[in-house]
Amino acid sequence: MKINDDFSVRASVPADAIDWVPSPMPGVERKMLDRVGGEVARATSIVRYAPASRFSPHVHGGGEEFIVLDGVFQDEHGDYPAGSYVRNPPQSRHTPGSAAGCTIFVKLWQFDAADRRCVNRDLLDTERKPVPGREGVTAADIFHSDREEVRVEHWQADMPVKLPPNGGLEIFCLDGRFVENGETFRRHSWLRLPQNAALDARAGAGGCLVWVKEGHLRFVDVDLAAIAST
Repeated sequence: MKINDDFSVRASVPADAIDWVPSPMPGVERKMLDRVGGEVARATSIVRYAPASRFSPHVHGGGEEFIVLDGVFQDEHGDYPAGSYVRNPPQSRHTPGSAAGCTIFVKLWQFDAADRRCVNRDLLDTERKPVPGREGVTAADIFHSDREEVRVEHWQADMPVKLPPNGGLEIFCLDGRFVENGETFRRHSWLRLPQNAALDARAGAGGCLVWVKEGHLRFVDVDLAAIAST
């Protein structure tokens, strides 16, 4: 399966622009934002768990990164309420589900193969600080490596927001709205810019809170080769 698989061009999925589709597990649905592969895939998705639904136990050969958007996500390692940002590294194992139901934004097979760091942060209770040279932006660093930078940022109302090219960029809108390239991105909308593209956006009238990832698109071919070798 291939969805938004040309990483050399801009891709976007506004909230509610695509329908939920069933996953192989009853009660679990997903919206596929980008994907290369079948059930083992380099993938970015929004996944919705109905109450009392769960996946069978499995190993994340290429790692898993997710944000809990609403409800409480659960596995044998703990409960993850809305706002949780979690990185389960390659070869980690769990049995995910949700007693009450939840929705998550999740990325699969997008890790360095040697990465073994586990991360569990609360994006909604993380101190953000003003960013030098970026008026109207406060940010908190969530994860940093030679491969990528992950942040949560707040963009002040009606402020222009710019970023130079930096190996690819993804933005997921957690709250509020912004405009980029004439397109409005509201809560739970997704934007991906290629390696050579700069961001030129403007926050909406109420500002916005966004999850930002930079640099990782330099390694798409590495990710896909790792999947092909499994």
